[in-house]
Parts: sequence; structure tokens; C-alpha cells
Amino acid sequence: MVVLNYLIPFASITFYPLNLSGFGLIIIGLSMAFRISKLFRMFNTEIHTFKTPQKLVTHGLFKYSRNPIYLGFVIALFGVWILLSGNLFSLFGVMFFFLIANFGYIPYEEKQMETIFGQEYLAYKNKVRRWI
Repeated sequence: MVVLNYLIPFASITFYPLNLSGFGLIIIGLSMAFRISKLFRMFNTEIHTFKTPQKLVTHGLFKYSRNPIYLGFVIALFGVWILLSGNLFSLFGVMFFFLIANFGYIPYEEKQMETIFGQEYLAYKNKVRRWI
């Protein structure tokens, strides 16, 4: 995103000082990810995508989103985009991450969770939306 911003420095839609509001979104997004990381440690379960989780976590932000870490990263990336003056070309970074997470990582994780936790995960999946 930063590279695109400097390679194609035009097409910005936010300017100083409005672009500084991106810092707030970065803080919110990263704090969501850190909060979930702490929750996973508290429940002594695996946070890494390609490792096997030991417990199904449905507490905290997981009550509202099945993927609060990815949501936090998208919010933080959106904050970076705003901080970069809303350069329309650097928005591709946010969209790229969202697409990779939504169509790559999340389906893999959901399949893994269904296999490991079965009906318990399916009930949770029916109750809580993928993103928000």
C-alpha cells in the first residue's frame, strides 16, 4: 500500500489533517487482534491458521464476529489507507487482504473447525456472522 501510494501519488481523497484519523483505525484494528491473541493464550488454544486448535473460543469479540482478528487487520489496513491520504490505488492493499482472508484463509479454517468441533462449531457458525 505504501509503495503504491508513492508510485502513484495522485488520486487521493483525504488530505491533512483528516488523513490522521487513520491512526485511530489502526489502533482499533490492532488492539482487536492483540485482544484476541490474549484470549487465545488465556484459553490455551492455537491461534495460528495451519495449526490445530484445542478449544473453540466463542467469548469476547467472537460473540460478534467469527473472525475478529481478520476484521481487526482489515480495520487497521483501512486506517493505513486513510493515513496515506486515501490514495485510490493503495486501497487495493485492503481489498487484496480482504479477498485472501475471505476466500482463502477463512474457508480453510472453517473446514478445519467443522472437522475438529463438529456440531458445536456449526451451531456457533449459524449464530455468529463471518465478519460482523
